[in-house]
Amino acid sequence: MLKDLFRKQKKYATIPTEATKNQVPEGIMQKCPTCGTILLSKEVEKNEKVCKVCGYHFTMTAPERIQSLVDDGRFFEYDSDLISVDPLEFPDYQKKIKQDMDKTDLKEAIITGEGTMDGYPIILGVMDSRFRMGSMGSVVGEKIARAAERAVQKKFPFILFSASGGARMQEGALSLMQMAKTSAALQKMNHNQVLFVSVLTNPTTGGVSASFSSLGDINIAEPGALIGFAGRRVIEQTVRQKLPDDFQTSEFLLKHGQLDLVVPRLELRDMLVKILELHTSRG
Repeated sequence: MLKDLFRKQKKYATIPTEATKNQVPEGIMQKCPTCGTILLSKEVEKNEKVCKVCGYHFTMTAPERIQSLVDDGRFFEYDSDLISVDPLEFPDYQKKIKQDMDKTDLKEAIITGEGTMDGYPIILGVMDSRFRMGSMGSVVGEKIARAAERAVQKKFPFILFSASGGARMQEGALSLMQMAKTSAALQKMNHNQVLFVSVLTNPTTGGVSASFSSLGDINIAEPGALIGFAGRRVIEQTVRQKLPDDFQTSEFLLKHGQLDLVVPRLELRDMLVKILELHTSRG
């Protein structure tokens, strides 16, 4: 006891380093990349993955997006058996596909199917950037084309959420062919006067932005989404000009006429319902 009383006390305290301060417990908390606020993951999920402080839109998975849109979460999936093959025998491609299947519990980078939104029947497609960066291979293109064909048959509006890095390089020209195939399927919808609403989320780039995602009767984007074909650096080197800071963002494209609306995620479902009210009737 006496020994403890006269023990020499340390005259310094340990101060956490900046690296330690920036560490966030995995799964419990997450840091907003825009404002730096530390947020409870459960609170972010309740707020549809939007930062309550600055409004930054975190990435949503395809199942999360579907759950937030369709009535009572009821959704009938199309073509769930379609999976990618390896037409070019690209090194490790099948292995990476399998890894993404295990990681995401998805078969491919898009889910398509049908449900209702406020009682209006719709066909819905949602891309998921966790699966090969949402790249468009043969299966993605086929599922979109089939969904468009069903929209024509059933006279249901087709709402498609894009989130993609572009065409899938491991499938070469077969991937690029999906640009034409999906565009042709959407032209059939247009010919039959069936509504197609394209919703562009972060990111929507490359061959996806150059094909189906820009062909909506109404084109909507979430705030701050990266949307474009080539990268900023490539464009600047080509045109030899400094591009605006907001170049290839939703807001820039809205200002220059490529988008009809930029709608925050928390208001998006209501906006889609208004569009359906104007263009369709309940089932």
